[in-house]
Amino acid sequence: MSKFAQWMQDQAPSRESFERSRFLRPFANRVFHPSLWRFNRRSVPRGVALGLLVGIFFLIPGVQIAGVALLALPVRATIPIGAAMTFLSMPATTPFIVAGSVYIGNAMLGLHADVERFQTLIASRAGVSEWVSWLLSDAAPAMLFGLFVISVVSAAIGYLLASWFWRWNIARKWKRRAKAHIASS
Repeated sequence: MSKFAQWMQDQAPSRESFERSRFLRPFANRVFHPSLWRFNRRSVPRGVALGLLVGIFFLIPGVQIAGVALLALPVRATIPIGAAMTFLSMPATTPFIVAGSVYIGNAMLGLHADVERFQTLIASRAGVSEWVSWLLSDAAPAMLFGLFVISVVSAAIGYLLASWFWRWNIARKWKRRAKAHIASS
């Protein structure tokens, strides 16, 4: 196993950590199906795409992993990879994702939401009333539409890259086996 694959396996949440989740207990018989915990050429890219889609669109940490676990069954994705991909929307990247989504929403919908106001609200640790007034402006539709666009595009790119990487890795292993077979002959 490559160092990257080992690192990903170490970072991905385990089945046991999901079993301890109080949010997933009602769905345990479906979420803990063995096929959702296997790594193969179809389920890994689906897990990457699902994790990016859910992780970027739903920026609430507990909701992200539970969402991946629940949506993995219908799309037949690997839960550990999907859950690990949600960590790309961590606190350090969330402001950039939100600012980008507001910008994209403004550009595509012709709205005038204020991205700088969002940054000011974060910096000043604004109260609920200030956040509500910001969301009741053009910000909410712009942000939601932008999050949708960013998450769908990221999921598609992630799916293609994971598929390509999986095929490249398998081809590399086959070449190595062929060289070893020729060398032993």
